[in-house]
Amino acid sequence: MADDSEFLSRLISFGLSEKEAQAYLHLLKYGPKPPTLLAKSLKTYREDVHRTLNALIDKGMVNPSLETPTVYAAVELETALDAAVRKHESELREMEMRKQELQELSKQQRFRPSDEFATFKILKSVKDVMTISTTSMNSAEREFLACVNEVVAVTVDLFGFNEEANAFVDRGGNIRILTDISYSMTELVQRLLDIGEDIRHISHYSGVMFVVFDRKTSISAINVDIKHMSLNEPLSCLWSDDPTNANYLVSTFEMLWERSIPAAQRIEELLKEGPPQT
Repeated sequence: MADDSEFLSRLISFGLSEKEAQAYLHLLKYGPKPPTLLAKSLKTYREDVHRTLNALIDKGMVNPSLETPTVYAAVELETALDAAVRKHESELREMEMRKQELQELSKQQRFRPSDEFATFKILKSVKDVMTISTTSMNSAEREFLACVNEVVAVTVDLFGFNEEANAFVDRGGNIRILTDISYSMTELVQRLLDIGEDIRHISHYSGVMFVVFDRKTSISAINVDIKHMSLNEPLSCLWSDDPTNANYLVSTFEMLWERSIPAAQRIEELLKEGPPQT
């Protein structure tokens, strides 16, 4: 059935499982069959075919015969798809009704707010960090703080995070960044200064790298040794929505901020010195 891969893909995207799509297409192409022959054709078990056929019957895409042994036939494609659409519409209406009922019931209950419960998650790749960071930046309202090294600063810029940061500044958000600014970073740092970020230089920082969003959520580095600029590059970071942890990191940030110097001053020093000799 390799030639039918596109048709199968469309059936699956329409809401069928892979097994349902294969069984339905086979019955469409080769006509009605009993479960035993269908299982043989699909190279699977009879019990498995029975479950698949029952699911297709429930979707209105297959009809069983009244004779014995039972033979199963595919419903005409257009009719079957219409039946599937109607079923989905019915399920959506029922879900909407249940949603309204639950909303009404919730008004009578006294639920514990979810923000009283802190959660933690380990991020295992650059992609994980970028996904969480982008989502957090999009929902941030007031402040973003970051204490990162040069490699991390360049990596997040490469994968588009600073575009989200730019939009955050345009919304009135405040961004402050601490990093060890080298000569190779001057262009990037100047670009970030130009869009309104407040950046300071902290020399030879070797502590924990972290970012904090609105003093609520945070990402702290556990093991970050980026060797390749790839979304699949492995690392270990701790994400948390614990405000206590976020405020501890903010306190650390403020202490480091007092010991740092403005990025503009650092850039001026570097440009006077010129590029490092190789």
